Order: sequence, then structure tokens, then C-alpha cells
Amino acid sequence: MEQDTVRKEPARARALLSTADFRLLREALASHARVTEDREELAKINALHHRLGTYN
Repeated sequence: MEQDTVRKEPARARALLSTADFRLLREALASHARVTEDREELAKINALHHRLGTYN
């Protein structure tokens, strides 16, 4: 007897971070950027700050 296999779609992944989390991370990055003097570090911070902004 053949056994029918029902293929189910995997459950949708739950969000790891909330909108409030992204806002807090952006604020922390902004605060860090104000005291950072290293231009390379500041460029990385600015890029990450911008990418996090796309999730609001």
C-alpha cells in the first residue's frame, strides 16, 4: 500500500526584531556616530543606520 505524503509549507518565520527595536538601534548608532572620530567607522555606522531605516 502506498502512503500519501502531504507536503506542508514551512511556517512563516517570526520577526527577530520589532519596529521599536530598529528605532532603538538607530538611536544608539546615532549616539555612537556623534562621538566617533574614525572616518571609516563613521562611514560604516552611517551605512548601517541608513539600512536600518528601511525597516521602519
